[in-house]
Amino acid sequence: MNRIKIFLTELEEEALTTRKMLERVPTEKFDWQPHTKSMTLKRLATHVAELPSWIAMTINTDELDFAVNSYQPVEITQTEGLLTYFENNMIEARSVLIDKNEIVLDEPWTMRSGEEIYSTRSKAEVIRMSISQTIHHRAQLGVYLRLLDIPIPGSYGPSADEISF
Repeated sequence: MNRIKIFLTELEEEALTTRKMLERVPTEKFDWQPHTKSMTLKRLATHVAELPSWIAMTINTDELDFAVNSYQPVEITQTEGLLTYFENNMIEARSVLIDKNEIVLDEPWTMRSGEEIYSTRSKAEVIRMSISQTIHHRAQLGVYLRLLDIPIPGSYGPSADEISF
């Protein structure tokens, strides 16, 4: 199996849990945050929903320069919009995880702000990081939901909310 197929399989498997988690984000709690240094629930959920778009960005570009590409998160106003945003980013990710792009995976990809280089890694490593970031931030989202007393779905088996003791 080539790396593209491995990434696509993992992306699809993780999307199942990510989708279930995003479905539970209540619109009326979008502005909630557990700590002043933490993202709001809406910002965190939007970030989780946008992460699949990093895969297409990585395949289609050689760098992200924050000095010339100011980041503006998409404005989401409802849970349904969050899910639509996630699904559209999944479509975009799937569109580049195709066999012909296997040859670009070893090319370098750089994250920078002007002259300051944060990292240069292969495109394969950046895709791996993007999937890992989805898992990481989805887990944070699970903590937020738990603190709001919202039942969370299991990730790799049932959650405490899905089993009876």
